[in-house]
Amino acid sequence: MPDLSAARSPPRFDAGPTLAPLPPASRYILRGGPPVRAAAEKAAGVGIPAEACRAFTQDERAALWLGPDEWLLIAPEAQGAVLSGALTAALAGLPHSLVDVSHRQSAAELRGPMAATVLAAGCPLDLDARSFPVGMCTRTVLAKAEVVLWRTATEVFRIEVARSFVTYVSEFLAEAERTSTSDQG
Repeated sequence: MPDLSAARSPPRFDAGPTLAPLPPASRYILRGGPPVRAAAEKAAGVGIPAEACRAFTQDERAALWLGPDEWLLIAPEAQGAVLSGALTAALAGLPHSLVDVSHRQSAAELRGPMAATVLAAGCPLDLDARSFPVGMCTRTVLAKAEVVLWRTATEVFRIEVARSFVTYVSEFLAEAERTSTSDQG
């Protein structure tokens, strides 16, 4: 019988000097009003931002604000079932939407002093640390791919992208890095 585990694995970003794939994660899109946010915050074990374009982390979990009533919740892959169960119980009876998007997306980390410059080659946002500080996140485009971009440290960005765009985004960033490096030299 053929080994199907590779077929089920998410596509991997090409690891480079500044771009590294992140391990598979459990991801949920949560939608609802303030009572949903409050109930989910207790169940998720991480603060859920009420402020636009902000991300909170606690231990290995994260909550990213995507819209006035929408958040991306991220946890290690092994914690997915526990997180889902806790959220389902906490949100029972509240009007909400909770969708598992774990297999829809992959993530990579772009790091280094040129990270913002490399991203700027295909992202329309001002990624200067004064305009896009640590802890800020947003949906945007990178080249022609929709991504969730999150600045996790001064020179580190987490990129969440649909699995079908992993190769495209990886190759775009590699080319942008080569171009930025040759422009600096």
